[in-house]
Amino acid sequence: MATAYLAAPLAAPPAVPQRQARNVRLAAYVSGLAEPVGMAVAPSDPARRVFVIEKGGRIRIVKGGRLMPRPYLDLSGQISNGMEQGLLGLAFSPDFANDRHCYVNYTDRRGDTRIVRYTQAAGDADRADTNSAAQLHLIKQPFRNHNGGHLAFGPDGALWVATGDGGGANDPFGHAQNPRSHLGKMLRFDVQAGTGPEIAMTGLRNPWRYSFDRQTGDLYIGDVGQNRWEEIDVLPAGALRGVNLGWATMEAHECLKGANCNRSGLTLPTVVLGRADGSCSVIGGYVYRGKALPELNGTYFYSDWCSAILQGFKWSGGAARDAYDWKFALDPDRRLSQVASFGEDHDGELYIVCQSGTLYRFERAR
Repeated sequence: MATAYLAAPLAAPPAVPQRQARNVRLAAYVSGLAEPVGMAVAPSDPARRVFVIEKGGRIRIVKGGRLMPRPYLDLSGQISNGMEQGLLGLAFSPDFANDRHCYVNYTDRRGDTRIVRYTQAAGDADRADTNSAAQLHLIKQPFRNHNGGHLAFGPDGALWVATGDGGGANDPFGHAQNPRSHLGKMLRFDVQAGTGPEIAMTGLRNPWRYSFDRQTGDLYIGDVGQNRWEEIDVLPAGALRGVNLGWATMEAHECLKGANCNRSGLTLPTVVLGRADGSCSVIGGYVYRGKALPELNGTYFYSDWCSAILQGFKWSGGAARDAYDWKFALDPDRRLSQVASFGEDHDGELYIVCQSGTLYRFERAR
């Protein structure tokens, strides 16, 4: 059954109380990256590396806060990197300790989306074997934007892949609501069984980063709006399939065309964000579940590409609660720019990826 969690845009949240933020800071973890757009870690990795995705096609390794000169994988020769295209997603197999697999999402030279598996090189833990490529899926793209691109393994062990509607205003080809199209969808691959994709969700416009709460299994999606609204969708762990998130019948909580539309069967956003503050493109984040900053436990953080806001809320009882603005507390000098993604390390500690070239980490203030 579809649930409308929020009927109106979220008012500008108040600044987080000083007592909750005075001992937390954002610290530059590594810089010198070339258009980083995401990060991932490999389960059971003894070196506890952080892998950073560069839009131009390289996967960089960070060890102990140091950027390694040699990339883990370089696909720059087979990628289109214009507009919203490029190397956009990376996820490591839950059984990485045994199978050494990683999965990437990129735009090929023809402008189409490819989901490809690579295997770590034999005898070299810091390099993927470029000859091991095994394609899982190919999606034809009609335009150069709304590629989506994120990859994440869910608590069910499946690979979840969100796709944009293919681009163009108002989803001109109707992909998001078309059950025969893999655009504007959340796709689910059972990589162990070699099956998929299953269409788990419909009605997405341009999902830019989503994450599973490592404690509850709930799914948080940041979906970029068109002209007026940005949205965050929170789906309970037990209700992740057969969901219709509304695009392009709705833009967030409003009918896209006119005052009336058929909302039957649609799941409306948990949070709707306006653009009065200069926001233009929501960046979905993560729920903090680390141990270093227990005062942040349960808070979902998100941002925006244009405004670099830093806000958070806790999801409880089917609603967003304890919503606060963390910007002044954590980024008083406004160092954040071109926020492209968040990341989570092995311990559940959080990071912010800025496409301007720096990876920041949430830390205890000294």
